Amino acid sequence: MFMADIAGVRVLYTGDYSCEEDCHLCAAEILQFSLYFNFEKMAKTIRRLAEKTPEVGETVSGFLVKKAFTYQIMAHDDLHVFSQLSTENISQRITIAYSGAFGVLKHRLKQIFESVESLPDEESEGPAFRVPERLTVKYESEKHISLHWRSDPISDMVSDSVIISILLIPILITSYC
Repeated sequence: MFMADIAGVRVLYTGDYSCEEDCHLCAAEILQFSLYFNFEKMAKTIRRLAEKTPEVGETVSGFLVKKAFTYQIMAHDDLHVFSQLSTENISQRITIAYSGAFGVLKHRLKQIFESVESLPDEESEGPAFRVPERLTVKYESEKHISLHWRSDPISDMVSDSVIISILLIPILITSYC
């Protein structure tokens, strides 16, 4: 289908290229219309997040879920109600062979991180400290230490950097001697 201008008259040509005769409509018989598209995307808050209306500029935190052509923002606890997804908290623990002094390790991590806090012996069952409130480093024996953390992207990055630091301490000590 296309519009043709024949002898000053606009005609909508709807040929189907078959044996049937073509149909011609004059421009006066064609209705003008316009389509407007809104490119904004709107997400609705549901369940717990919908209980309180956020103030202008306030951040809403939750999961963005797309269903068909609609978007919904829901709280972490509501995810299993509205979808087949579930969430879990994962606690991780790794034991690393380390025969150096525990104080040297703590000093090295203080150089890397802003906050390294010692933990009371009653809470940790031996010498231990916490690195940026996410990761606990415990002295297990003369040959081992253990790291404990709840898995999330930031804690995983912190644990990776602590593990690398622990593994590099013997190399750095032998290179200075």
